[in-house]
Amino acid sequence: MTPLPLGLREPLEGFLRHLALGRGRSEHTVRAYEGDLASMLQSAQRDGALELVDIDLATLRRWLGRQSEAKLARATLARRTAAVRSFMAWAVREGMIEVDPSLRLASPKRQSALPDVLHQEQTRRLLDGLAQAAGHGDPVAVRDWALAELLYATGIRVSELVGLDIDDADLHARTVRVLGKGNKQRTVPFGAPAANAVVRWLGARSALVTQDSGSALFLGRRGGRLGQRQARETVDAALKSLGDTAASGPHALRHTAATHLLDGGADLRSVQELLGHSSLATTQLYTHVSVERLRSSYLQAHPRA
Repeated sequence: MTPLPLGLREPLEGFLRHLALGRGRSEHTVRAYEGDLASMLQSAQRDGALELVDIDLATLRRWLGRQSEAKLARATLARRTAAVRSFMAWAVREGMIEVDPSLRLASPKRQSALPDVLHQEQTRRLLDGLAQAAGHGDPVAVRDWALAELLYATGIRVSELVGLDIDDADLHARTVRVLGKGNKQRTVPFGAPAANAVVRWLGARSALVTQDSGSALFLGRRGGRLGQRQARETVDAALKSLGDTAASGPHALRHTAATHLLDGGADLRSVQELLGHSSLATTQLYTHVSVERLRSSYLQAHPRA
C-alpha cells in the first residue's frame, strides 16, 4: 500500500485521535474507521489528491465505484460511506475544508437481514446443557454456564461481559454495572437462574486464579481476564451442540434476550435502555424479529392461514 501524502495522512490521524480521545471510541472501532477511511484516501491519492481540499464528489464517487467493482458487500459499502461522511463533517468543523463533498454521496442500502434468535425451548436446552456440564465440578464448565446465563439474562455485549469486574455484579440486588460503547455506564438487572450460576462460578473461580487475575469476573484457563475470542468460541460450541439453529456467537444471545423481552410484553424504550442502544431505531429491529416469529407461528397453527 502506497504511503499517504502528509496532506491526507495528518487529517486522518487527527480524526482517529478525535474518535479515541474526544468520542471515547474503543480501539477496535478506531481501527475499523482507519481501514475504511484509508481505502478512500488511497483511492483519492490515485486520482491525484494530495490534500483534503483536492477531494470532491467525483473523487468519492470513483472510490465508491471501485469498491463496488471489488464485489464488496452492500453492508460494507454502507459502513465505509458512513465513515467517510463522519470524517468529512469533522474536517469541516475543524476548518480543514469549507464544503463537505460527501453530502451528496449516495451509498447502497444495507440488506435488512433479521438476526437469528433461539426459541425459548432452544434457550432452555442450551442453558440446561451447560448447567449439566457444570455439575461435574470443572471450573471452566461452571464459568461457561455462568457467562451464558448472564449473556442471555442481560443481553449485554460480549465486550461488556469480559470487561466486568467482580464488584460490578450485585448479587443481592441482581444487577450488573456495565461499561458500554462510548464509555457509557448502565445498570442491567438479571434473574435468579443467572444469579445462581454466577454464585457457583465465584465459588469455582479460585481454581483458576493467578497473579494476573486481578478483579476480573470471568477468567480464562490460564487465569487472566477472559478474552472476547474465548467467550465467542465457548458460546459458538454450545449453540452448535443444539443441532437445530443457525444462531452463532454471543450476539445471538443478545438478539435472543431482546426478542424474548419484547415477546413477553416489554416496551421498546426499556429494551433500548437494557441493551445500551443510543438510537431507538436500532432496538426497533427486534420488533420485526418478533413479528416474523408471530407470523411463523400463525402460519403453522391457524387452520385458514
